[in-house]
Amino acid sequence: MNRSLKINKFKLPLILFQIILIVYINVSAKGKETKTKGKTAVPIVKETAAKSKDADFGNSKAAELVKSLDERQRNSGDYKATAFMKEIEKNKEPKLIQSTIYRRDGLDKFMMIFNKPKEDSGKAYLKIDKNLWNFEPGTGKWERRTEREKIGGTNSRRNDFDESRMAEEYIATADSMDKLGKFNTYVVKLTVKEGIDVSYPVLKLWIDKSDGNLLKREEYALSGKLMRSTFYPKWKKIFSESKKSEVYVPEEIRVFDELEKGNSTIIAFKDVELQKLDENIFTKAWIESKSH
Repeated sequence: MNRSLKINKFKLPLILFQIILIVYINVSAKGKETKTKGKTAVPIVKETAAKSKDADFGNSKAAELVKSLDERQRNSGDYKATAFMKEIEKNKEPKLIQSTIYRRDGLDKFMMIFNKPKEDSGKAYLKIDKNLWNFEPGTGKWERRTEREKIGGTNSRRNDFDESRMAEEYIATADSMDKLGKFNTYVVKLTVKEGIDVSYPVLKLWIDKSDGNLLKREEYALSGKLMRSTFYPKWKKIFSESKKSEVYVPEEIRVFDELEKGNSTIIAFKDVELQKLDENIFTKAWIESKSH
C-alpha cells in the first residue's frame, strides 16, 4: 500500500519533520507483510529454511537472473527522488535524515544532497568519472571517498541509492534454492570482477522464483565474514520515457548491520521522477551554489 508523504523542506520545522518521518516509517513497518502487485511482499525475516539444489539452476541461469535484475531497474535516463533515512544504533536516539537523490544513469553520474537535519544541510556526494566525492559546506572542501563510505554516517552505501549494475561488476554463480518466509527463491553468489571498486567483494542474492524480484541481499568481506543483510520489501513500477517501458524502483530498503547487532537503517524513497534533469547539474559548482 502506497502512502504519500509530502514535506516542504524549506518551511516545515525540524521537530514536525521528525514526527512525520517516524510515523511514516513505523506505520510502514507494522506487521510482518505488505502488499505489492496484488501479492504478499517479502516479510522481514532473518531465518531461511533448508537449502536445496536444482539441476536446471546453474551458473548460466544465475547470470541471466542478475542481468534481468539490472535490466528491470535500468532507466537509461535521469532519476530524481527524495530519500528519508532512519538510522538506528544501540543506546542512541534514532537519527532522521532527508536528502535528494539525482542520477544520470546513462552516464553513470550520481548526486546526493542532504536537506535535513539542519546541521547536515548542504552536505553532498557526487560521483563523476567513477570517482566519489564528498562535500562539506562548513569548510567548502571536497574529499574523495571509496565505495565503502558510510553515507551520512549511516550504515547505507552509495550503491543503495544508485542504479543496479551487478552484472557489470560481479561474476555470478549458482548457490542454491532457498525458502525465504513463504517465498521460493534462487540464491545467487556474486564475486567482484578484477579492478572494480565496490562496497563489498562478495554478495549473495535471494531472488523470487515467481516474479524475479530481489528480496534479500547479503554482503561479505573477502574473509567471508557477513557484514550487512539488506531486505527489499517494497517495489513499484514507473514508466520511463527514456526507456519507453516500465522500470522497477525500490520503495523501501532495510539494512541490518551484522557486525553491530541491533544497528539498522531504513530507507524510504518518495516522489520518484524519471524526467530529464537540467543538463549541467552534476558538477561541484552546482552543489556549492546550493549550500549558500
